[in-house]
Amino acid sequence: MFKKTIKILVHLALVVFLTISTQIGGVTYVFAILFVNRNSTKYRLKRFFVFALFYLVSTIFFVPLLAPIFGREKIKKFENVEARIFITDLLNRNYVEPELNASLQKIAIGLNKKHEGIKLVYLDANFPFLNKFPLLPHLSHNDGKKIDISLIYKDEKGNLTNKKPSVSGYGVYEGPKPNEFNQIRKCLDKGKWQYDFPKYLSFGTINPKLKLSKAATKDLILEILKQPSTGKLFIEPHLKSRMNLTNSRIRYHGCQAVRHDDHIHFQLK
Repeated sequence: MFKKTIKILVHLALVVFLTISTQIGGVTYVFAILFVNRNSTKYRLKRFFVFALFYLVSTIFFVPLLAPIFGREKIKKFENVEARIFITDLLNRNYVEPELNASLQKIAIGLNKKHEGIKLVYLDANFPFLNKFPLLPHLSHNDGKKIDISLIYKDEKGNLTNKKPSVSGYGVYEGPKPNEFNQIRKCLDKGKWQYDFPKYLSFGTINPKLKLSKAATKDLILEILKQPSTGKLFIEPHLKSRMNLTNSRIRYHGCQAVRHDDHIHFQLK
């Protein structure tokens, strides 16, 4: 009886984990459990393959067909728009409202006119279904209206590049200089430990010699603000000051969130 209870709890834990990390993973896992008879030979291996196959088929074919019912669609990629890592798309974290999708295309085109070859690189967006369904660890990516965009960097020769300093695009910060206001320290001193948490989500530093391009990142932000549909944009206060940005739609996100000197967050009105 005890072993059976443990197995049930393990299955429940997996369903919860797969649901909060991919939205559809819990359902596909339950399907695999029901589909594969546990009395068959190598049933665990069979269950894994059934789960993987059904998950991939659902993610590639079914989810994009169903998402518009909930007012969302996959981010449309073309030569100037791409995900930082393919896992973002694989985990269904790449869905937005059509209006945001259209804005991304316009922002990318405008950025490319100013800096040829430089792409709009997106990080986390939203899940495909259901408003208020959390996209952890984010507080607000739950309605199809929000997205995180990578900063733009220069290589060691000073040339603009589409490379990023971390695998995920998160967690490698452009911190405040000694003469700049240090909001990060203020939040950490208040005990807001989560403020610095994205450093654990970098999945590794891969291009440590990259430097922030203040000019190109500012141009990216100005392209975002040029869109009539843009409601708010979040970056750290020291970057706002460093880039001499004054638009009222650039807001401070608060100590309850995480720091925004490794990416730009913006959202529709």
